[in-house]
Amino acid sequence: MNLKTMKKKTDRRIQRKRRIRANIAGTAAKPRISVFRSNRYLSAQAIDDAASTTVAAIHSKPLSLKANMEDAAKLGEAFAATLKGAGITEIVFDRNGYVYHGVIKSFAEALRANEIKF
Repeated sequence: MNLKTMKKKTDRRIQRKRRIRANIAGTAAKPRISVFRSNRYLSAQAIDDAASTTVAAIHSKPLSLKANMEDAAKLGEAFAATLKGAGITEIVFDRNGYVYHGVIKSFAEALRANEIKF
């Protein structure tokens, strides 16, 4: 792909992100989980939008995981344990403009499998 096509794809993702964020927000009791996917890594953070703070965060690089479906499931399990340790069982899932498919879906299903409700 050339640079012009990549910019167009990124711009469309950011437009989707803004539409989604207009309708969802996290609270202390039910934080927003924002997921970021690059070609190599996956990261997520639990955000309390009312207080503008990050409650918990995880990144795949320190765990030596990549941005594929199997590693996304492992990262989801690890993040679910982190959330449970912080006393969080309910969340609002923010896919950050990405299509709910593949790596994002695998991460979300791993959270659900580990008793995080959304």
